[in-house]
Amino acid sequence: MSKWEELIPKPKSSFLRVKCSSCGNEQVIFSHSTNKVYCNVCGMTLAEPSGGKALIKGKLIVSLG
Repeated sequence: MSKWEELIPKPKSSFLRVKCSSCGNEQVIFSHSTNKVYCNVCGMTLAEPSGGKALIKGKLIVSLG
């Protein structure tokens, strides 16, 4: 690691691609969302806020960043 990489902090949050467990729809959500996130197709809850990282209710496919 270089000297500059140590001085510049990296964010702890990221965007996540989550698959709905009931309908199979894939959706991109924020890892630290402050509101409930619902599936765009069936309306099932994909994530709930918990004061920091959101509780992911669907299947996490990949972290995007």
